[in-house]
Amino acid sequence: MNKGRIVKIVSDDYTIATAKERIVCKAKGIFRLQKITPMVGDLVEFSDEKVINKIYPRKNQLQRPFVSNVDQVVIVMSTNHPKLSTYLLDKLIVIIEYNRIIPVICFTKIDLLTNKTLFSNIKSYYKKIGYQVFTNENNDILKIFTNKITVFAGQTGAGKSSLLNQLDKRLQIKTDEISKALGRGKHTTRHVELYDLGGGFVADTPGFSALDLQAISKESIRDSFVEFKELRQHCQYRNCFHIHEEDCQVKKEVAVGTILKSRYQNYLKFCEEVLK
Repeated sequence: MNKGRIVKIVSDDYTIATAKERIVCKAKGIFRLQKITPMVGDLVEFSDEKVINKIYPRKNQLQRPFVSNVDQVVIVMSTNHPKLSTYLLDKLIVIIEYNRIIPVICFTKIDLLTNKTLFSNIKSYYKKIGYQVFTNENNDILKIFTNKITVFAGQTGAGKSSLLNQLDKRLQIKTDEISKALGRGKHTTRHVELYDLGGGFVADTPGFSALDLQAISKESIRDSFVEFKELRQHCQYRNCFHIHEEDCQVKKEVAVGTILKSRYQNYLKFCEEVLK
């Protein structure tokens, strides 16, 4: 029996990457009866007749994008055109943290920056609270892909596909121009596919940023803000939500500027969203 990983799905054709080659296979009919749907990212066994017979247990799976066994998500955020959105950045971080996947941040279009001081403060803050932060000015980010499955996500038009093409010119992923009327890009990625990059696999995925928070509890949103966790022990209430409670250490840190104000404001918005 042969072993490999599903890297592309088109209709009922499953492209599997092995150590030596890529092979297009079909899935065994019993999966449909068992209501098991093969996913990009699945580790599988397949026969010499090019039929998938076994799907190994997944460590995680995302529904949108439809991909499994993800180690990390690179959140690609434009600094301008489209405008940097800390709301979307924090929203994606919450969703990724909730799924127990590691978020990595990459800012693009540094050459279009209009407020370098504000951007520097934002970049420094996310580094301070423990996230890896990169820009598209060089290829330093390549070092994080080794032996990992990485999903690229972020703003439409932020340059996800362009960044992948920059990191490996052989990829030649289709890109498109920003719509001047809408001020945002067009989706150029129509399906989930894993590409070889930096000794691992990366996915350029459609639709990730469209996820909402309705499936996530208020407690999980709070716990996805990593800088809040260690401060909660200093709050008056053990289960403090850092909203209306008195003697809240998180609110004190926001007041003195230790916690980025936009992060806290986004937290309040997210809590309101899940209560609607």
